Amino acid sequence: MEDPEKQPGSSVSSLSSDATPDVLKIPPPPDGGTLAWLHVFFGHMVFFNTIGVTNSYGVFQQYYTETLGHSPSTVGWIGGIQMFLIFFGGVFSGRATDAGYFRHCFVTGVVFQAICYGLGCGLLFTPGLSVTSSYFLKRRTLAIGIVAAGAATGGMVYPAVANALLYHSTVGFPWTMRVMGLIMLITHIPSIIGYRPYVPPRSTGPLVEWAAFRETPFVAFIASMSLCFWGLYMAFFYLGTFARGTIHLADSLNLVIVLNGVGVIGRMVPNILAQRFTGITNMNIFCNIICAICIYFWMAVDSSSGLYVWSVAYGLFAGAAQALFPTMATRQTTDMSKMGTRTGMIFTIISFFCLTAPAIEGALIQVDGGDYMGAQLFAGIAVVLGTGCLMLNRWARVGWRIAKI
Repeated sequence: MEDPEKQPGSSVSSLSSDATPDVLKIPPPPDGGTLAWLHVFFGHMVFFNTIGVTNSYGVFQQYYTETLGHSPSTVGWIGGIQMFLIFFGGVFSGRATDAGYFRHCFVTGVVFQAICYGLGCGLLFTPGLSVTSSYFLKRRTLAIGIVAAGAATGGMVYPAVANALLYHSTVGFPWTMRVMGLIMLITHIPSIIGYRPYVPPRSTGPLVEWAAFRETPFVAFIASMSLCFWGLYMAFFYLGTFARGTIHLADSLNLVIVLNGVGVIGRMVPNILAQRFTGITNMNIFCNIICAICIYFWMAVDSSSGLYVWSVAYGLFAGAAQALFPTMATRQTTDMSKMGTRTGMIFTIISFFCLTAPAIEGALIQVDGGDYMGAQLFAGIAVVLGTGCLMLNRWARVGWRIAKI
């Protein structure tokens, strides 16, 4: 199959036409070596302490619902706001990173995680992703896959810690939060010391690059990621309550750990296969199709064994989709000096979908009297529509011909 990234006439190559003269002075990414792979580790820990915590929200969703006595829709806003703040700050922190303020954003974000978790994550996530990406070109897909696997490792560690401490008579909620905060601080220390941008600062440029919205692939990608994230995260928020309320499974923690645990494989292997064989867009389309099918099959699950099997299957492909989308986000420009700005624009837009998804799904569960079918249909339809937009992104770049893209 042809690789359009190597073809001068492809739309991918044409993105570089707006590159500034300063970009030509930037040396090519090392694409490997000790320093580059060290930054992959730093990026992994950023995902570990941001998306990894959010992926474990199912434990807190269950705890808040049972302890506070509020509806799933009301409690869902808490997790939605967390996701919103992680992504919403991207347009500001991404631009600040391009302008040379990465260290300011990162250190402030680590401090803020202990005070206001969502705001702190907003200062960490986009800068960490864009800086790590700048160290790679040909191996970027693999590198970001390893980085994104941090969401899975964090999604195993944090729910296990929370579940062990929340219900402990001598620990409770306050000390659970303090222990989780200590884990965040310790795991961030290497990054605070060693994280450094590869691309020199760019002192000029707008906060938002409005010209990007005239590019069909860019707009189609934003629509795709927004719609897919509207549906993909439902299981990470509501699998625990579904297991207890519908399947009557006493301990749902293992399901959350399985869902995130298989995501380590799902976030790495598809990225490797995409880099070597299929191309990242083709692989992402395939994974999202499987995710939509899995969501619809979820409606038929009525046993604990079936739910475990479903969690393995969905965790693999949802983990892949969650890793492939950020990888694609860093490829929406070939001008490395604009990577933080464009990545931030993308994440800021999808933040509004991440904000509303848990509340909408929770409201549908409440309206249906505790039945999850309406919420599952909503999530499935959102992923189907998002996959359609991803196909439009592919068509705008290479048409319908067979190509590695």
